Order: sequence, then C-alpha cells, then structure tokens
Amino acid sequence: MNTPEYEIYAIKYAERMGTRGSIFIGGDPHDAPLAMDYFVWVIKSATRAFVVDVGFGQAEGERRGRTFLRCPAESLKLVGVDANDVEDVIITHMHYDHAGNIDKFPKARFHIQDAEMSYVTGRAMTHKVLRHSFVLSDVTDMVGMVFHDRVDFHDGEDRIAPGISVHHVPGHCRGLQSLTVNTARGTVVVASDAAHYYEGYLDEIPFSTHEDLFGMLEGYRKIRKLADSDDHIVPGHDPKVLKRYPAPSPDLEGIVARVDVAPTS
Repeated sequence: MNTPEYEIYAIKYAERMGTRGSIFIGGDPHDAPLAMDYFVWVIKSATRAFVVDVGFGQAEGERRGRTFLRCPAESLKLVGVDANDVEDVIITHMHYDHAGNIDKFPKARFHIQDAEMSYVTGRAMTHKVLRHSFVLSDVTDMVGMVFHDRVDFHDGEDRIAPGISVHHVPGHCRGLQSLTVNTARGTVVVASDAAHYYEGYLDEIPFSTHEDLFGMLEGYRKIRKLADSDDHIVPGHDPKVLKRYPAPSPDLEGIVARVDVAPTS
C-alpha cells in the first residue's frame, strides 16, 4: 500500500514585533527589531485532515501584548477544514500560543508527549520562570481531555497515521514534538518550536525561552537529519514562511502558505 502524500498549510493567526536581543541568546548587539508570526498548521490528504496546534485566544494574546488577527479554530475554514469535524489534533507542546483553544475541537483526540504532560503538571511548574509560558486553564483543559479518554500519549518517536510521525525534540520545553510528513516533494518537517526561525537551526542560534539549552541545540541538528533537506524544514514562527511559500489563492496572500511544495526563495 502506498504511503499517502499530504498537503500542509501554515495559517497565521497573530503577530508581534520583538527585538533580536530578547528573542535570541547572543542576538544582534544593536537589538534590531524582529517580527514574529504565530501559526497553526493543517495536514490534509484526500480523505483526512490533521490539525497541528490550536493557538491562543484573543484575551490571552492581548494580555501578552500580541496582535490577534483571527481565531485559530475559525481560520481553519480558509483551507476547507471545520474545527467541529477534526478528529486528530497534534499538540507540539503546551505553551500558551499552541494549546489555548482545546475546547473548540469537540470531536478531536489530542496527541501529546508523555514528557510534556508530566512537565506541566509536575514540580517544574513550581518555578515561576518556567511556568510563565503556560496557562493554567490550558493545562486543566488537557487534564480534562485525559479524563474523558480523548488524549493519545506518545513517548518519543511515534506514528500518528501512515506518512505522519511525531518526534520528541526537547529543549525549548521538556515535551516538545516536531512532525515528519510525507509529501509529493519528500519528507517535510513541521518543526514548531524546535526551530522558531530559519536562522535558528541554520546558524544554531538558541532561542531565549528554553528548558534545556543543550537539548535545544541538539534539536536543531535532529530536525535537519529528519528532513530531506534544510528547505524541507518549516520553522514555527518565522514571517519568512509566508514569503517563501505560495498562498493557496491570491486572497490568502500573507495569511496562508502551502508548505508541502518547494519554497520559491
């Protein structure tokens, strides 16, 4: 049986303007501005759709100074997916910008690493600096999903479906997972926050928010091994994603990029 080939869409739902000095460790000494985009991703075959991460809500985004552009769950309709019908949601990690709309997916099973669930419900959360990027209600929502038999746990590398696998890439946080996806152009890595920006993994520049700096740097090398080439890696927050990949239609320029095809630059 042939492995399915998937389309992959990156959908921008929010943005902010930061500085290199605050985003990267050892960033630009002049502390130049650096934009950050916030995405959710959709992986589609002819018969099935998977959602990767669910973003944050408007109130949480505004509390953290982010510019909220559109509801992540509603934005899935831009690529023909209704959140009410989604059966599988892969949560790459439980940070506020990836796990804030769990309740908007009434039929979904949620895929998460064992290490991440242990991390956000354990001793690490007694440290304020470590829990800063998490939201209590997101964590309790996920615990609720566990008690309603709607969570699939993964321990390291695991197959979600033919042609889609998750890979544990700790560093940014304890239980971060990236995905490998079979596409017409080969194996694409949906890195999520294993690589926030292209220059992060290409130049091995660490992101400022991390649980394990060594693990993060090793993670850059791991995703490069998983992908068919560096051009097959889709970083989690880089505005260049929307510039390097085509929109599925002219009206979605700057909002949606189809990242299973070859980049144009």
